[in-house]
Amino acid sequence: MPQPEGAELEAVRAQREELRKRYLRAERERPASAARGIHHIAFICRDVEETIRFHQEFLGFPLVEIVENRDYRGSTHFFFDIGHGNLLGFFDFPGHDHPPFSETLGGVQHLALSVGDEQFEAARRALDAAGIAYVGPDRGADGSMYLRDPNGVPIELYRERLGVFEGERLVVAGGD
Repeated sequence: MPQPEGAELEAVRAQREELRKRYLRAERERPASAARGIHHIAFICRDVEETIRFHQEFLGFPLVEIVENRDYRGSTHFFFDIGHGNLLGFFDFPGHDHPPFSETLGGVQHLALSVGDEQFEAARRALDAAGIAYVGPDRGADGSMYLRDPNGVPIELYRERLGVFEGERLVVAGGD
């Protein structure tokens, strides 16, 4: 996609700085969040078994539940444990055609999951052994690996601790 340049780029940067000044508050001035955290994020999959195998075998996320979707007969709803009480969910919708993933408004740019060094390297070895493509950690972020699951869901395995971005603590995360 084309990136802004010249005056357009400077205008975008100026707007970002204005938003930063207007809305970003120092930690001591911020109210507590109204949410307890992410219970689960749910994506649509085309093949339940393929999705289970990928997330469990390559990424190390144990399957913790598999049930029929209460809103669509025959649809499977299943969850993986992604740590700290967070769940990654999927649905299939038998009989529905779904277009391939695309990066669009309201869509997911990527799901960044915090992993330790050991899990990062284990995932890299498993992906390499299976010939599954990924990018990184050569994208300017030594601690990141970007890949897509079998459904096109963009995932970043990020070696940064929860609540930390580029070495700076943004929020206190559970367990810290």
